[in-house]
Amino acid sequence: MIGTLDVVVVDCPDPERLADFYAELLGMQTVSRDADWCEIVPPGDARPFLAFQRADGYRAPQWPGQDVPQQLHLDVKVDDLDVGEQQVLAIGATLTGAGATTFRAYLDPAGHPFCLVRPAD
Repeated sequence: MIGTLDVVVVDCPDPERLADFYAELLGMQTVSRDADWCEIVPPGDARPFLAFQRADGYRAPQWPGQDVPQQLHLDVKVDDLDVGEQQVLAIGATLTGAGATTFRAYLDPAGHPFCLVRPAD
């Protein structure tokens, strides 16, 4: 092993908005916040954590198309897909309509795709 994963950094147009979205979605806490860089950590300040950095000229992925390919996506396990869907839509996610019985795909407020998945996955 060369190292361990420390931070996942996500480019976006509005780091504060995206940090708030993912903090609510994942039950994390904001530890660093300004207009250009925000960090959220899991309970106990565990690593890895998520950071969001302002990217001037940011272009959201055009998922599922590849004209502007997705840069990353997160799978978030939930106990109930219907309840999870209601909760992510309430905090600013967009429904894509893609999915199956074991997962559903959404877009975060900056247009990055992410999925809610059932715990058995």
